[in-house]
Amino acid sequence: MTACSPSGGDGSDLQEVRVSEVIRSIFYAPQYVAIEKGYFKEEGLNVLLDTAWGGDKAMTRLLADQTDVALIGAETTVYVQQQGAADPVVNFAQVTQRDGSFVIARNKIDNWDWSMLKGKSLIGSRKGSMPEMVSEYVQKQNGLQPFTDVNIIQNISFDNQATAFASGTGDFLQAFEPSGAILEKAGQGHVVASFGEDSGKLPYTVFMAKASTIKSEPETFQKFTNAVQKAQNFVHSSTPEEVAKVILPYFEGVDPEIVAAVVKRYQESDGWAKDPVIDQEEFDNMKKIMKDAGELKADVKYEDLVNTTFAEKAQAN
Repeated sequence: MTACSPSGGDGSDLQEVRVSEVIRSIFYAPQYVAIEKGYFKEEGLNVLLDTAWGGDKAMTRLLADQTDVALIGAETTVYVQQQGAADPVVNFAQVTQRDGSFVIARNKIDNWDWSMLKGKSLIGSRKGSMPEMVSEYVQKQNGLQPFTDVNIIQNISFDNQATAFASGTGDFLQAFEPSGAILEKAGQGHVVASFGEDSGKLPYTVFMAKASTIKSEPETFQKFTNAVQKAQNFVHSSTPEEVAKVILPYFEGVDPEIVAAVVKRYQESDGWAKDPVIDQEEFDNMKKIMKDAGELKADVKYEDLVNTTFAEKAQAN
């Protein structure tokens, strides 16, 4: 954690906490709400947010002490553990509890069936990433063999995937919002299915930090998690329009109606966790998906990579 700095205006001091998010997405609305509604500042924290544009990049920043907290999928902590890290990265506050990606088709499909992917091409994600593992898991659960029945395109960078699809690449696209809603409005695609509904609950996106950092600054992490819980309360008790208005500064150039529509989609698909607690059932489901993808080299213990102390206190309060 960095030194305290003036909050500007009220004479109090705010402790700066550097946060690196994996991508910029409406899926992470609770984080933006916590910043914009002043929940972090109420706890005495000034969050400095940057976007890494990749789980591997966000984790690299965390391991190199270039950031204090990372918002990534919990699977990244497993990879660090499997590499024999002396200072493990620990998950301490959950933000999303399901995969937040959707299947985008070129034409509207009223009665979607996963078998429609057979013999088609799908723009997917990087090998070992949770979106890709979930995609492969859902395909197998529905009788499809990834890379055999479905041609998964993985050589397009995340920030260029929607553009590539709009330009004619692939029959289907696995995308996070607002890409789907933007493609729909432009008449270039249609959201036809949710990967999250068929893969079950898991610690999809969580706040994490080095174990040593958490041990040295427990009060700071409690304050941070308290703010996360307040934001979760807000996104679950507010209308899509209210949430959209708060987070709009993070999505410049995106139609406010699209932002509201995406918020509604995530509320209805149960994508956002109601509290920061990462329970073992969700963690075990994540491990099952990783094992199915061949990415779980050895078992990892829930208690070694998850700290629920701060989340449970935030929830109780």
